[in-house]
Amino acid sequence: MRILIAECTQEISSFNPLQSQYEDYAFERGDVLVRHRGMNTHLGGALSVFDKRDDAELVWTMAARAPSAGILSADGWARLKDDLLSTILPHAGKVDAIYFSLHGAMGAVGEPDPEGALLEAVRGAFGDLPLVISLDLHGILTDRMLRQVDGLTIYQTYPHVDFADTGARAARLLLDIADRGLKPVIARVTVPLLARGDECITKTGWYGDVLREGQLLERKGQALAAGVMIGNPFTDAPELCTQAIVVAESDAAFAQQAATHLATRMWEGRQRLVGKLIPIESAVELAKGMPGTVAFTDAADATSSGASGDSNVLVKALRDGGYKGRVLAQIVDAPAAAAAHRAGVGQRLKLSLGGTVDGERFTPMPVEVMVESLSRGRAKLETMGLHIDGGLTAVVTFDNFIIVVLSKPAFLMDRSLYYSNGLDPVDFDLVVVKSPHTEFQMYDLWVSKNFNVDAPGSTSANVASLGHTLCARPIYPIEPDTNFVPKPTLYRRAG
Repeated sequence: MRILIAECTQEISSFNPLQSQYEDYAFERGDVLVRHRGMNTHLGGALSVFDKRDDAELVWTMAARAPSAGILSADGWARLKDDLLSTILPHAGKVDAIYFSLHGAMGAVGEPDPEGALLEAVRGAFGDLPLVISLDLHGILTDRMLRQVDGLTIYQTYPHVDFADTGARAARLLLDIADRGLKPVIARVTVPLLARGDECITKTGWYGDVLREGQLLERKGQALAAGVMIGNPFTDAPELCTQAIVVAESDAAFAQQAATHLATRMWEGRQRLVGKLIPIESAVELAKGMPGTVAFTDAADATSSGASGDSNVLVKALRDGGYKGRVLAQIVDAPAAAAAHRAGVGQRLKLSLGGTVDGERFTPMPVEVMVESLSRGRAKLETMGLHIDGGLTAVVTFDNFIIVVLSKPAFLMDRSLYYSNGLDPVDFDLVVVKSPHTEFQMYDLWVSKNFNVDAPGSTSANVASLGHTLCARPIYPIEPDTNFVPKPTLYRRAG
């Protein structure tokens, strides 16, 4: 059995004014992809399954991955699509099955459904063979995508830790379909809901309880795959929503019933699945009297969700609010980082911090800083082990603030860029965390309090403030009086 493997992943915020480009993607081609063996990545997980099959020959094509950012430019999408398809399509007629690792929350100028376009082109070239995809649970699974695939798997954890497990489940599903010649049926029920907040944490929240019901269907052998995707509220697209998905061998009635149940359960918890935010001024005042380390979660400027990363709002608020504890924060500001590199370590200089990308939301903050250290901004993610690149990076200080200034919007969903620049959050009184959630041990295990602050930004949990124009309306919680009537849709490929 010859199995073709490909990957293309990016998550975008439609509300980030800076478009991403082809050059933002990192590419791995051909056999170099075997380096994922043993890693907590989708491809690493798939390899752990395929490696056990003596009859499986893997056909490596390309993996294209970009950091979360603004919508991909039209030229960037044209080049990316051509690059991927020119690598994949020559294998048409020469392979027996396909595993395509995707994200689901891509977006490009002129193409609101890049994943659907790629799958449509692949299916058109390869014809009737098993094709399985894996997706982030924040992906937007579209009708166009569902018409091309035989099955899919999604993440079952948030914060995400099951990258390899998701790839492994996709590989097992693909082999099962190929070995037994299955033509699965997929049932989908869409829910007019944008879910955010602590109840989305799968270990403790409502969403996790619903996902476990889908996992039970899989363990009992009633479904080949089952789950709920909550979409990415910041990727404004026509089919943005929450949706329940059940993949079954042949029982369409069961698949519809099970998907309806999962969707209804999500709707029942809708009031819990809304982000609970605290005003900035209140958070600053409360932090003043707290012992130990306090975290300020700035989910609105989360680069891992597609934000620009150049918000200085919380640093300003802490300074202007008279907070005297030692503050550790990160910001994306390429001109400031470059100025620090020109000045050198130990030098004082005047510069502006923030507001270099999202000027509508953030105003540059003039400060006089000391350059403490300089680096290339390289780090390795704590969870996945993948390398990230923040570009030229500087650690600067002023007053009671120490700021890691990045040139690129690298993922800030863990502590890796603090560590790689010689900084440990436990040594500070307050840490700004530009991610909606992190793994429990990274902050919540040991901080005195984690305030989810109501700051402006292109990935704000206050979704009504963002300005959606493409997604179907009404949708909860933007329209609190939204109604939900389950309407299952079935997909079964002919062939």
